[in-house]
Amino acid sequence: MAIVRHSRLQAKKRSKVTFVLSILFMLTVLLLMLLGLGVFSLSINNDDSSPNDLTSYRRLAYERGKGLGKRGEQWTEVLSWEPRAFLYHNFLSKEECEYLIKLAKPHMAKSTVVDNETGKSKDSRVRTSSGMFLRRGQDKIIRDIEERIADYTFIPVEHGEGLQVLHYEVGQKYDAHFDYFLDEFNTKNGGQRMATMLMYLSDVEEGGETVFPAAKGNISAVPWWNELSECGKKGLAVKPKMGDALLFWSMRPDATLDPSSLHGACPVITGNKWSCPKWLHAEEYKF
Repeated sequence: MAIVRHSRLQAKKRSKVTFVLSILFMLTVLLLMLLGLGVFSLSINNDDSSPNDLTSYRRLAYERGKGLGKRGEQWTEVLSWEPRAFLYHNFLSKEECEYLIKLAKPHMAKSTVVDNETGKSKDSRVRTSSGMFLRRGQDKIIRDIEERIADYTFIPVEHGEGLQVLHYEVGQKYDAHFDYFLDEFNTKNGGQRMATMLMYLSDVEEGGETVFPAAKGNISAVPWWNELSECGKKGLAVKPKMGDALLFWSMRPDATLDPSSLHGACPVITGNKWSCPKWLHAEEYKF
């Protein structure tokens, strides 16, 4: 009788093992089918890539597919290390640029500057453009753009001011200035401005460059040197192109102010210039 019980136990064990193996086999087949259909993919690490690789992070942000319209091929140019300045090609889609301009047009007013003694806005001949502010998180399209900026800069959305849309007509410009504050009034909310993401909403036929007159390095090394105006050749310059975004830092990595971030907007010679700066603070910026 003992032999019979032992045989039954062995048969039950074999039955359980067979059942488990069958389930595993079915799951394996299902997994292969899903992979073949492209329902999901397995992540394969490349030994040559760093887990902190920023290019991979930005590629993931792009693959989210957020935003209005379709953006063109994206790549990054390192322009300078003094100041730290990077150009992101096709950061915005054509549709996003046109949307921001359309949203801002009915509300444009003469641009102002910050008075370093009082911290308040004032009219000035050094800045002759017109502009207006959009509320942070105003609608889904703006929220998508703000989240994209946070993805690229690693600065939280809550640290940013609202998007500002600017319009420069022929002859209009903004003389060289700093984006960081030299007064105590404006740093009470959000602390110092750390960086600026300047997005170009239109092409400019001639002039309108963003120029850094105090930048270190070979300023004539940029591939668009021969296309620059006389103003643009007075420093490291970026020629506006619809959809591109220029990120530059007003503070060094050690949190000191960077005087090489001095910059200006050259006069527009032919055409119109639309741009959209986003100022990013060291701390949460509250409205």
